[in-house]
Amino acid sequence: MEMKHLKSKIFEFIIIFIPSFLTRLSNKNIIKLTYIAERVLVREDPIVQKAIKEIRNYFTTEHPSIELVRRILKELNPTCKRKLIKNFFVNAIFRGVTKNKEYSEKYGFSPPWFLVLSPTMRCNLNCVGCSTRRYTKQDDLSIELIDRILREAKEMGIYFIVTQGGEMFVYEEMFKVYKKHSDVYFQVYTNGTLIDKKIAGILAKLGNVAPMISIEGFEETTDRRRGKGVFQKAMQAMDNLRETGCFFGASVTQTRFNSEEITSDEFFKMLLDKGCFVIWFFQFLPIGKDPDIELMATPQQRHKLYLKICEIRQKLPIFIGDFWNDGPFVGGCIAAGRRYVHINNKGDVEPCAFVHFAVDNIKEKSLREALSSPFMRLLRQFQPFTDNLLTPCMIIDQPEILRRVVQNTGARPTHEGADLFLNGKIADGLNEYAKGIQEITRPIWEKIKDKAVKWPT
Repeated sequence: MEMKHLKSKIFEFIIIFIPSFLTRLSNKNIIKLTYIAERVLVREDPIVQKAIKEIRNYFTTEHPSIELVRRILKELNPTCKRKLIKNFFVNAIFRGVTKNKEYSEKYGFSPPWFLVLSPTMRCNLNCVGCSTRRYTKQDDLSIELIDRILREAKEMGIYFIVTQGGEMFVYEEMFKVYKKHSDVYFQVYTNGTLIDKKIAGILAKLGNVAPMISIEGFEETTDRRRGKGVFQKAMQAMDNLRETGCFFGASVTQTRFNSEEITSDEFFKMLLDKGCFVIWFFQFLPIGKDPDIELMATPQQRHKLYLKICEIRQKLPIFIGDFWNDGPFVGGCIAAGRRYVHINNKGDVEPCAFVHFAVDNIKEKSLREALSSPFMRLLRQFQPFTDNLLTPCMIIDQPEILRRVVQNTGARPTHEGADLFLNGKIADGLNEYAKGIQEITRPIWEKIKDKAVKWPT
């Protein structure tokens, strides 16, 4: 057996069986295990090495993330725990990185680490600022095409798939996909209203599907945007998932009108008490048929969220990801295949789930061909777009980048209203926003820039 395959088997054994003892091991002994893993298994992989060093630092400093690890090991049912460890940590992180390197050597570019897929835009709600109710079942991606996409993704080393809509649980055939691709870890964004005890039970048996339930804040704010009774249904969904031992979290979109609530201690405590393991934060973007730039959080409000998340990460045992403010942790924008790419319900291959422009459709091209397009390559060439990684986004932080690349490559709009980003009132508003966020974040960036991740080009 080749040495790299032997190491792979040893790594799988350790990462699958050691966690069952972690709840009983002292921090001191866990720290020793990180040194063994680093020295014996992953010397050739600087990315995994860096992650192990960070984990060791957390245990050394008794960071609250250690309690998060113990929560996961204690609260998940055996199937969900096994699938999280095997599919996410072994397949997506370890095996995926290895296959990624082999693919890069063969085809000349590094494929993304994860894929975002929007199989349907249908939804059972009618939220303010959203236009998903216009879609029908005929607008969905076929199960056969989804299967092909996932097979191509796994060939590249992609074992982490994010699905979103629309509302994913209206597309009932996706359960067949989750079951068939049992070696993949799926993260599913959902409004939660359809996750009753039966669905929670199905997810508990699958083990490889992690719902992220969208809320806007507390009950009044959530129901104002999403509809009366939605908040309580989302809370019930969390209860159902917790009772069955599923891994789940929350998804929160910051707007101008919910910023105070979602940056309050009470909000974070509520989600922790409900059993969430993860909270993802997003910025509201003026996209869709009738985009409203007045719903966007101000630069000052976004900055307040950044500061609050920095504080909470040192206090509570819950993972928090901020799709915009966490640029320093991932080396800036990760779109266009640098670390992820998006395929919408029509099959258009978009650089980002929020960038509604494309040149290729997955129905006509392979995933590899789409990632190699001049559109994607030019975006990757410009990344990270700025030296201030607190302003990484080509839509709202560096809008001139998106306009330049669209113009130079002839990328077409894939969603009604997308062209409004390029000129006119919306474009002018984004220019003003970009100027404001740059002024606010620059002083902080100068203080933290030496600690930021610098991904290889």
